[in-house]
Amino acid sequence: MRSWRWGLVMLLAALTPAAAERIDQPAPWAAAKVPAPGPARIIGGTGLGCIAGAMALPVEGPGWQAVRVSRNRHWGHPALVRFVERLAAEAQGQGFPALWIGDMGQPRGGPLPYGHASHQTGLDVDVWLELSPKPAVPAAAREDISVPSLVLPDESGVDLRVWRPRHAALIRLAAEQPGVDRVLVNHAIKRELCRSDAGAAWLHRVRPWRGHDSHMHVRLRCPAGQAECREQAAPPAGDGCDASLAWWLTPEARRPAPRPPGPAPQMPAACAGVLGTP
Repeated sequence: MRSWRWGLVMLLAALTPAAAERIDQPAPWAAAKVPAPGPARIIGGTGLGCIAGAMALPVEGPGWQAVRVSRNRHWGHPALVRFVERLAAEAQGQGFPALWIGDMGQPRGGPLPYGHASHQTGLDVDVWLELSPKPAVPAAAREDISVPSLVLPDESGVDLRVWRPRHAALIRLAAEQPGVDRVLVNHAIKRELCRSDAGAAWLHRVRPWRGHDSHMHVRLRCPAGQAECREQAAPPAGDGCDASLAWWLTPEARRPAPRPPGPAPQMPAACAGVLGTP
């Protein structure tokens, strides 16, 4: 048996309940600086999972610039890297400036210490909705970016001082890419898209969520051959421009009730091997 396999067997055999709990904590996942070796393998779901064999997105390329690279969160399944490359190339071909690419995932996925509850399996990427020209600068100069909100302070609608039809066009371009499961945007942005494009097929994949007032969060479906990958339920049928969207302005949505107490969800057991592999 090859040495790394033997090490993995020993790790799993020695895994105590306390050690098992450790893989649910963000710190050890954030401490991993390189991916687990081997082919790409997604385990679990985007809110509770991990990835082996992750690929790094280059810090810049044709039509994109990665931001805040010191976080070491520009890792993902090869399908996600190809998505970013394709989206950036098509956006560039349509006259968009370079896209700022925010967080993807950590080298081995898993929970992040701050910023996201998802982004754990290498299938999520944040794309900033910033359409101004971006000079070519070193990655270190892209650590502290400032992007204005596209949404009014009360979230009743978009801020027409900054919102442009080109924002809608970029969201549509992302939503129509092959392999996309959903695109998360602030509910005020979703309402504006419903106003301008109600009935459009691509709106089915654009879903409202809290925050996301200056970036869109793109999530891919599980790639073919990833039997351990777990997708979330498909979005409801239709364009989403219905009472479910109006709910986001209700007191219940604005002040969500705290979660009832209970045991924390557990990471898939196989993620212990991803975290522990040298």
